Amino acid sequence: MARRTSRKAKPKLPSREEVLAFVSENPDKATKRDIARAFGIKGAARIPLKRMLAELIDEGLITRDKGRHHTPGTLPPVLVADVTGRDADGDIIASPSEAHLSGDDTLPHIIVMPDRGPRPRPAPGIGDRVLLRINEESRNAGAGEPAMAKVIRILDKPRTRILGVYRELDDGTGRIEPVEKKARKEWAVLPANAKDAREGELVAVEPLRSRSLGLPQARVIERIGSMRDEHAVSLIAVHTHGIPLEFPRAVVAEADAARPVAEPGKLEDLRRLPFVTIDPADARDHDDAVYAQPDDDPANPGGHVVWVAIADVARYVTPGSDLDREARERGNSVYFPSRVVPMLPERLSNDLCSLRANEDRPTLAVRMVFGADGVKRDHHFARAMIRSAAALRYETAQAAVDGRKPPRDDKTDVSPLVDTVLKPLWAAWRAILAAQDKRAPLDLDLPERKLVLDKAGRVTRVVVPERLEAHRLVETFMIAANVAAAETLEKARLPLLYRVHDAPSPEKLDRLREFLASIEINLPKAGTLLPRHFNQILGRVADTPNAHLVNEVILRSQAQAEYAPENYGHFGLNLRHYAHFTSPIRRYADLVVHRALIAAGKLGDGGHAEDPAQLAETAAHISMTERRAMAAERETVDRLITHFLADRVGARFPGKIAGVTRVGLFVKLDDTGADGFVPAGSIDGTYWRYDETGQQLVSDASGEAFRLGDTVDVRLVEAVPVAGALRFEILSDGKRLSAAERRAVRARSEGRGARSRKDTRRRGAIRRRR
Repeated sequence: MARRTSRKAKPKLPSREEVLAFVSENPDKATKRDIARAFGIKGAARIPLKRMLAELIDEGLITRDKGRHHTPGTLPPVLVADVTGRDADGDIIASPSEAHLSGDDTLPHIIVMPDRGPRPRPAPGIGDRVLLRINEESRNAGAGEPAMAKVIRILDKPRTRILGVYRELDDGTGRIEPVEKKARKEWAVLPANAKDAREGELVAVEPLRSRSLGLPQARVIERIGSMRDEHAVSLIAVHTHGIPLEFPRAVVAEADAARPVAEPGKLEDLRRLPFVTIDPADARDHDDAVYAQPDDDPANPGGHVVWVAIADVARYVTPGSDLDREARERGNSVYFPSRVVPMLPERLSNDLCSLRANEDRPTLAVRMVFGADGVKRDHHFARAMIRSAAALRYETAQAAVDGRKPPRDDKTDVSPLVDTVLKPLWAAWRAILAAQDKRAPLDLDLPERKLVLDKAGRVTRVVVPERLEAHRLVETFMIAANVAAAETLEKARLPLLYRVHDAPSPEKLDRLREFLASIEINLPKAGTLLPRHFNQILGRVADTPNAHLVNEVILRSQAQAEYAPENYGHFGLNLRHYAHFTSPIRRYADLVVHRALIAAGKLGDGGHAEDPAQLAETAAHISMTERRAMAAERETVDRLITHFLADRVGARFPGKIAGVTRVGLFVKLDDTGADGFVPAGSIDGTYWRYDETGQQLVSDASGEAFRLGDTVDVRLVEAVPVAGALRFEILSDGKRLSAAERRAVRARSEGRGARSRKDTRRRGAIRRRR
């Protein structure tokens, strides 16, 4: 280090070399004032020092940030950095913010060490801007060597990107109505910041710093489109639920670098077998193909051999790669009415991993042998090359088997496949179906609605597609393959990611039992309830006015399926061993199972059995992403239908009561399946008693009742497309209850209220004792 000049000596300007040495050795004390003090420079003598420092900066020998000087390629002891992700070991990594970079790409990347103090600070998230203290030993980390740092504090979260509807005011300014229900404030937009946005457009804005009074200011950064456009509307759900949309460059680059498998090599060559894919007309990817034939084994008379071949995604997405980390983060693809947010980049999802017709594709396939009774006798997995003979629609395959003409818009010639491919598939399915019926999985009848959109992405109508045998055939084969995957991994004693569905909770069963009793149906208390017990009830009410109601109530009594490393069975399917294997293009769970199967069977590269602890984390994460996707898909459909109906405010619609709460009724319209709310206060202006057991609202004054499943007429009072919300006025009269029924309702509600108050007091006493 340069020595300080004696106070008695006349100040002397240090040489360039002395300044460079001081900056290098004192990165935390290298302001202009620090340098002047170190060399005893005062007054007018600071001017030539300032000029020297400017020259050194211009020549690239030192850099300056927030007044401090340091040598290029080194890090100051404290700096501002942006958290960019995690490395292969799971450590948080950061890069110096642009102010520190100054065009210098030689700075090392930074590993953010966890805080292990007695009061550890929260770990920063990806996108956070943080103030870091660099570990002294790693300030001069060389090329390829990371610097180590600890968080002093989190300075800023990622800049907020707000979605909202642009409203143009008379004075030329604009307002932003946020689409998120939790966001209560509007944002003001000046004309210069509007980016020519139009009234009613969905836009993305970023907040602006402003000290003026009134509404906070924002700037439009993207005009997304009309609220009638499905693409724009689906972005609301993507934004609200934090669904990753764009793939990082490294992920896209890795996918683009993948190459097709040209020859079978060590793969079993099954290209001689005429596999087919059977999918919806609008399918974006084809990850499963099927083939069946009679079993020629004399020991299995009347038996069937069924092959299910699944895209070999594990060949392209290897553990720990950029593709793998991104796929795990997404968890699954998200399907909107006219677009997909895929789990994998298009190069894989729609190309290399999609089992296109008449193209060679590597697969992980399972060969299953079934007896004439439909019971599986044997199975084995193989990595195989297949060539799909045709990509069929459900409707086309069904029409061919039924001897009917295919849909007019489908030009696929199916005739050569009817006898050799389709009829053997149907024969095998009918045999397996007989065994499935004996197993008696839960059989709910709840048709799903489908939106039909025009080319501009606007809803033209809502339909309920017919459920065909072709749908059930593919579903049956996929379930059989999933069972085979679980059984194989259990036999190999490898950690397994199960697809599990718990039995209904005792609390839900009690409520269901009470409700069924109110319509004179008994749900037994003794013994273990199985899906067949629910099926018996569903069979009893089939083709009666209560059919839809009972299906809805039984559905609501069920637990939600999820992923778990522990096996507690699948209640709905009535299966003891079950895993997801058949859709690795769109579900990360299936990719995990593929890798384990490859490892278990020693089937080549790509095999991997996850650590049990990591498997538990993966299970929890992808269960969350599945629920996130379901919510986003449902909300998008609701918003589109609400916009579809917005021009019909005041119109009358028939529907059914789909939900009953203390504050009102939810009504589902018959023609569109749209859900809307009827506030209890809007029904005759009287007090309505909520009868949870009977799933009904009952008027204290008149004894009129509205019950779950009742057919009603409603008038559309309000439609709020941005929220996907409809408000109705009920036009029908409710059912008049007898005096005895009214007394029973009052007794139930008052008894339940007393129990609730008692429970509240008991919980309070427990808390006080603690």
